[in-house]
Amino acid sequence: MTEHPQPHGEAAVDASVDVLIRLLDDAVPVPAYAHPGDAGADLVTTVDVEIPPQGRVTVPTGVAIALPDGYAAFVHPRSGLAAKHGLTIVNAPGTVDAGYRGELRVTLLNTDVAEPVRLERGDRVAQLVIQKVEKARFLRAETLPGSHRGDGGFGSSGGWAAARV
Repeated sequence: MTEHPQPHGEAAVDASVDVLIRLLDDAVPVPAYAHPGDAGADLVTTVDVEIPPQGRVTVPTGVAIALPDGYAAFVHPRSGLAAKHGLTIVNAPGTVDAGYRGELRVTLLNTDVAEPVRLERGDRVAQLVIQKVEKARFLRAETLPGSHRGDGGFGSSGGWAAARV
């Protein structure tokens, strides 16, 4: 990693990792970042498809990758497709483990109740985010140390603008 000085005394880190990629379809572009600073590289579909209202379909991307140990890739929805068409990813984010060498495929869900979503070969359908991941060593314990949140589950930290009765 190389640090570059930034305005206001902040340090930016030029962190990159080499990821081997195999193009399974010669017409598919290598995943790329649309803008400097983007976290996700675009993945495209290699097929034309129509996803019916509230339907789902798994589309191929035409790429396979080899991640180094200690890294994983996460397949995220594209915000524009979600906002404009209600298109999301069923298991978002999808996890690609370092040992997986098969084609990256994306299971899309059309959340719209009335309109189908049509995608054409080459359309950007997801974003691939590469992250360093830690291995956990799970240690069995009879009790856990206390915390501010405790064992409060879903909804225990609030989030509603007004209390519901």
